Amino acid sequence: MTHSTLNHSSHALLRSQQRGIPPSIIEWLHDFGDRRYDGRGGVIRFFSDKSRHRLEQMVGRDEIRRVSEHLRCYLVESARDGTIITIAKRYRNCRLPHH
Repeated sequence: MTHSTLNHSSHALLRSQQRGIPPSIIEWLHDFGDRRYDGRGGVIRFFSDKSRHRLEQMVGRDEIRRVSEHLRCYLVESARDGTIITIAKRYRNCRLPHH
C-alpha cells in the first residue's frame, strides 16, 4: 500500500510534518507494524522486534540503519475506517496499552 492511498486526518499530517516523520515510515507502520487496540476506538501500529525483522527482510539492513531513529514511531488509526488520527515517537518511559 502506498502513502498516497492512506487516509490521514489533518492533525496526523501536521504532526508527521512537525515531527519530521518520513512518509515511508508511515507506510511501513501501516504495512508491517504490529497492531494493538487502545480500548477507545483506535488501533495503535508500532514496530516490535518481529515487525522490524520482517521490514528488514523487505528493505534491507542498510535502510533500517538509515531510518533507525524513526523506528520508535507509532501511529493511531480509527478502528472504524482506518483513518490515521495521529503519529508520534515513543520515548523510553512511554508504554503502549496492553490488551
